[in-house]
Amino acid sequence: MSNSQPPHIFLPIAGTTFFRLVLNTARRFVYPFAPVLSRGLGVSLSSITSLIAINQVTSLLGALIGPLSDRLGYRKMMIAGLAMAGIGMLAAAFFPIYAVVLVALFLAGLGKSIYDPAMQAWASNRVPYNRRALVIGLLETSWSASTLIGIPLVAILIDRYGWRSPFLVMGGLGCIGAIVLFFIIPKEPDIAHPKASPSEYLGAYSRLISNKPALGALGYAFFISAANDNLFVVYGAWLEKGFGLGIVALGLGTSLIGVAELVGEGLTAAISDRFGLKRAVITGLILSILSYFALPFLDMSLTTAMTGLAILFFTFEFTIVTSLSLCTEMLPGFRATMMSGFFAAAGIGRVLGALMGGAVWHAGGILATGVL
Repeated sequence: MSNSQPPHIFLPIAGTTFFRLVLNTARRFVYPFAPVLSRGLGVSLSSITSLIAINQVTSLLGALIGPLSDRLGYRKMMIAGLAMAGIGMLAAAFFPIYAVVLVALFLAGLGKSIYDPAMQAWASNRVPYNRRALVIGLLETSWSASTLIGIPLVAILIDRYGWRSPFLVMGGLGCIGAIVLFFIIPKEPDIAHPKASPSEYLGAYSRLISNKPALGALGYAFFISAANDNLFVVYGAWLEKGFGLGIVALGLGTSLIGVAELVGEGLTAAISDRFGLKRAVITGLILSILSYFALPFLDMSLTTAMTGLAILFFTFEFTIVTSLSLCTEMLPGFRATMMSGFFAAAGIGRVLGALMGGAVWHAGGILATGVL
């Protein structure tokens, strides 16, 4: 890691952030447009939700590729992940059948699972630790931007040009992006990623498991993600049942969450480096816990409920993004392995949270959800 920020870092950071926005949108757009896709493909809605479930599995496969990124180079793997997603999405646009769309979304998810850890590892190698949260926070704005910009643009494309058009546009951007990254990201010296034997490949996992702070970070990622999705899958039902919100109003509520996430990412970039990453993570975690506990008592009006949700998602996003910044330096020699493990643990947590969220909600309402 360099002790000073290298020159000409802005263009690569801007490029990787934009194309990560494309990947995030490709990963997330199926959720709100599942009914549209089911009609377009002539399949049941449950078949589309199966696509979503398969897409989630890719975060686990990404953990297997993390050590490969550490060996082959982060630049190469970022380009490969983006190209993989682009080719898959283009295939779905030109061959609109269920099996091809399934493979396309799987490749989009896998491409993102390859791209994200490699991107953060690459940025961490280029940016000193005392500016790490600034850069990671900026990179992570692509997540909230997929809600605020990507999904609305997909809606416009579908409305004007049909359900296949988002696949065509995102596929084209993915393939173009792979070419763009090839030129704007500087080549890494071979010495930065020495050839390794299979035993050293497996050794990356042993280093991860034997490092107590790193292992603790994986457990932390699992539990905080489970808590978030435990709420995320039922907050719409809570607002609909408690305040009679319709589809349009729920959509506006989702936009509010996107704004809260963006503010959390921006605050990470603005203050976490100066405040101290460990202190910022602990502070954010405490505020997140308090927000969960407070939420059930904010149902006296729609305004207080939406304010509570906004604060909760703001504190969660601030905490998780600052945590990513902290984790980039836990295993400096195996950054992609560390980050892919973090994402895999978080992915498992999200699956568990989503599975138990409905049952918890039906058993005890928003009180049980908030307390759990």
